Amino acid sequence: MIIFRYLAREALISTAAVTSVLLLIITSARLIKYLAEAATGKLEADFVFWVMLWRIPGFLELLLPLGLFLGILLAFGRLYLDSEIAVLRACGISQKRLALYAMGPAALVAALVASMTLWLAPMGAAKSEEIFSQQEARSELELLTPGRFQSQTRGRQVTYAESYDADSDQLQEVFIAQRNASGEPIVLMAERAVRQELAEFGGRFLVLQNGYRYDGTPGQAAYSQTTYDSYGISLPEAEISREITELDALPTLQLLGSDSPEQQARLHWRLSLPVLAFIVTLIAVPMSRTNPRHGRFAKLIPSIVVYLLYLSLLTSTRSAIEDDKLSVWVLWAIHGGFLLFAANLILADRFWQHVWHRVPRLPKPRRRGA
Repeated sequence: MIIFRYLAREALISTAAVTSVLLLIITSARLIKYLAEAATGKLEADFVFWVMLWRIPGFLELLLPLGLFLGILLAFGRLYLDSEIAVLRACGISQKRLALYAMGPAALVAALVASMTLWLAPMGAAKSEEIFSQQEARSELELLTPGRFQSQTRGRQVTYAESYDADSDQLQEVFIAQRNASGEPIVLMAERAVRQELAEFGGRFLVLQNGYRYDGTPGQAAYSQTTYDSYGISLPEAEISREITELDALPTLQLLGSDSPEQQARLHWRLSLPVLAFIVTLIAVPMSRTNPRHGRFAKLIPSIVVYLLYLSLLTSTRSAIEDDKLSVWVLWAIHGGFLLFAANLILADRFWQHVWHRVPRLPKPRRRGA
């Protein structure tokens, strides 16, 4: 029991450290993207925190198995490097016993993955989808930041407002540059502007008041100036790049009774992620075996290649199942194949150790003057 607690603690500490670093990298990349959308008015700044919070379970459902895999490789690799595993082997702890001990941390991580993929990740995706739907229901000009030039409709219109009066809900000193159907530029200037819902015209409009409209081509003297009391501009809908599909937000219980290939593929994908945690643990234990002379990272790259191959086969198979090209049992056949691979590494460890030592290594560069 003491040995089990020691090995489990080492594996869990490494798993937590690796997962934290990976989560920080992923969330930082997503945060930069969402902040860029908030800066352009596509996403309200107050919702960025909540979108990131609800997206974290979806990130962890894939990061936790990877963190467990790398954590066991690093933790057990250090034990091999410090000859602690050699002492344990001399005391009768076999490779199979080490794999059995590693199942303890794997069970904990698999339980976390199951809670993420079966419950928290779909709920988070649904909440994020709700936020994105609310933002898409608003127009781009509703999120206009006073004092900044802002591009809308994919660069076909630029809008500027000097200030915003919250009491009257009006934009002050508005400037709008756009192009007409023939591509000629149009400049609109107004003292103020108000957003209005005009049902008779079928949508929402920004009504400019007391301003001018200029039509003409820059560099040419032929242009026209029109004075108006009111001028309405149809508000363009905000376009937000969404990474969440409808299948991501469906509850797991709803997937159970569905015959749709897409929903069946997503159901078996969610069920297979906890199994992935157990199988990668069985692969990581024998692949962490390292000769102290080669360093603790000698097998890190080959192990990562095996993991990427495993995950790539699963994701490509899921896509094929969604397209109704393969049966869902192919997904479990891949798990079975890698389970056999793990069992082969554990039960035939001496054979694979002999093969590994026979792999030719690159000669070390000689020092000058040696």
